[in-house]
Amino acid sequence: MNQVVDKVQHWIYDNKVAIDMSKQERRLQILPTACPSCGAQLVVERLVCPECGTSVQGSYSLPVLCGLSRSDQEFVVEFVKASGSLKEMARLLGVSYPTVRSRLDEIIAAIERGAAEKGSCSD
Repeated sequence: MNQVVDKVQHWIYDNKVAIDMSKQERRLQILPTACPSCGAQLVVERLVCPECGTSVQGSYSLPVLCGLSRSDQEFVVEFVKASGSLKEMARLLGVSYPTVRSRLDEIIAAIERGAAEKGSCSD
């Protein structure tokens, strides 16, 4: 029974974040991280300054957080804005503390898997 409740709470959380973030999504495009052809991890080869047009070229890996789903990235942003308070996250999202803790544990595991696959990030 608790697993069913947790799944329902995750679903409610995911949809609440999607609704809350819908205004931001209209302004930003989602950064693709996987090749649409073969599914391999994409790399950044060029960055351009929108003000002066200067470009930097090379081969740069994406940060580990880019490997998270959009929903998980949004959770991380909200978690940081809540000063890392699980209690505050539970209040903001209208879900239980254990649901927020479980979601954070899943994100931590995904970050650890991503970091292990790519190696550590550099500045």
